[in-house]
Amino acid sequence: MCGRFARRSTQEVLADWFGVELEDMPWFAPDYNVSPQSTQPVVRLHADRGKPEFALMRWGLVPYWAKDAKIGYSTINARAEEAAAKPLFREAFKKRRCLIPTDAFYEWQQLNAKTKRPFAFALQSGEPYAFAGLWERWKPRDGEPLETFTILTTDPNALAERVHNRMPVILEPRDYSRWIEPGDPARPPIDLLRPYPAEKMHSWPVDERVGNVRNNDAELLNERPPENLLF
Repeated sequence: MCGRFARRSTQEVLADWFGVELEDMPWFAPDYNVSPQSTQPVVRLHADRGKPEFALMRWGLVPYWAKDAKIGYSTINARAEEAAAKPLFREAFKKRRCLIPTDAFYEWQQLNAKTKRPFAFALQSGEPYAFAGLWERWKPRDGEPLETFTILTTDPNALAERVHNRMPVILEPRDYSRWIEPGDPARPPIDLLRPYPAEKMHSWPVDERVGNVRNNDAELLNERPPENLLF
């Protein structure tokens, strides 16, 4: 799964990376410890202009047909091999695909029954990247519509499997447009949902403070070699 990630890139960097005008972006700050149920920037296709846009959404997808928003607590991830058919994600997979900008994601290595060790995963190039995601708009009986997203996960590559049995789907920049554009709903781009090449990534142990969502500072991404590494 993917339950925590970091976005340190500035708005200026992300505007250039995703081909969006800076003045058209909603304001957001770097976030070094993104947690479920928080509001984060997501890139989707503008409904009228047909161009990428940034929108702020809550992490934890709430289907349009849901009775209440509580379902979002259990839908932070969608398994790539199930999303196209699973009722929770099926319609969004056909029509509402998005990109989630990030610079690193965190996973915990199980050392023993009581101890886990956190690691960060990023690109060797140091560049930002994007998870493949889905988004939805849910309308409560009273109040404003709520827009939410989920992150697709897949089998781990050789680097990630040292720590966890799943990893988020990371897309190549050349595939961004194909992922978010509607295309043929009967033939969604399932082929893009694959493990990212391990040789293009690196990982390092980080401070255990990342386990507490109240901690949110740049030092969380600093390498902190722990004892008892399993590799």
